[in-house]
Amino acid sequence: MADVPALEGPQKKASPILLIAALAGLTVVGGGAGWLVGTMVAPAVKVAKEQQKAAEEKKGEGEGKSKDGKADEGLPKMPAEAAGIIQLDPVTTNLAYPSESWVRLEVALVFNGAVDTKLAEDIHQDLMAYMRTVSLQQIEGPRGFDYLKDDLKERVDVRSEGRVSKVLFRTFVIE
Repeated sequence: MADVPALEGPQKKASPILLIAALAGLTVVGGGAGWLVGTMVAPAVKVAKEQQKAAEEKKGEGEGKSKDGKADEGLPKMPAEAAGIIQLDPVTTNLAYPSESWVRLEVALVFNGAVDTKLAEDIHQDLMAYMRTVSLQQIEGPRGFDYLKDDLKERVDVRSEGRVSKVLFRTFVIE
């Protein structure tokens, strides 16, 4: 059987000028496409910036200023107690195992009706006592964190006798 490359003859080498011309052509096409996309997107960005500036100016005219004359950030906030929400002091304690690991937990409670600060303090102490019994292996991973949230919610439900509707986790750090 004959060798196929030997029958075809010597291969022709590509000219370096042709390669350079092809690369230059692709560069021009890529630059043109980038320019086209940029002109299509840029007007949308300009409109968004103009709307943001208009909103800031409108906010600056009204009640958006704080006592020291600086503009407030974000949406106007209503007092949390009026909404039935109270943020507990951070719970910082060591875990049961390994005892060198520390946990910091910040939660807020959503009350059904009026806020009860005495009950909130009792719940805070209960959460701290519970966190001291938890081991690091119990709260590893997303499933462990979900179990921890469920356990804390259950403890709050038992302690509050249904007066707390939600437990909002603000921060959770393990060191």
